[in-house]
Amino acid sequence: MKVTPINRRTLLAAGSATIMTGVSGFLAPAQAAGLAPTPSMRGGANNYRPGAAIVDRIGGGGFWMTGTVRRAGDGAPLPNQRIQIWAHTTEGHERDARSHGATLTDANGEFRLEMPQIVPAFGQAHGHLAYDSGDFETVFLRPVMDNASDTSLSTQFILQPI
Repeated sequence: MKVTPINRRTLLAAGSATIMTGVSGFLAPAQAAGLAPTPSMRGGANNYRPGAAIVDRIGGGGFWMTGTVRRAGDGAPLPNQRIQIWAHTTEGHERDARSHGATLTDANGEFRLEMPQIVPAFGQAHGHLAYDSGDFETVFLRPVMDNASDTSLSTQFILQPI
């Protein structure tokens, strides 16, 4: 471990840094600037089906799509929000009606929906998710999996009220 001796130069540098950043940062707790809304992702709306049915599971299952839904600004969890999910899976293409389904968030703003294993489409294993209920701005997400053999994918929505 390198030890830096305290000399005049080190003392002046530390003092200058304190003046430039302000002493108030040391005396008062940090203030949150607010949670920014999630922007829609390019390609997220591909093969979207308005009004997809709320389901317990898509197909035979084996893969979990999970996430959270919170309000922009204060980050409060949003219960009973409808999230539509679809993907290219071992049982169907993302444009097939059987590859689409929706779920609702629980009291903590969390959602989970089991579906068949996602497989690569156009070279990437990815899912599609949409919030489109109307109380907040519509958001389409297209998260890409780190590895095509992963058995779950998680994301979050930070929604902006209309």
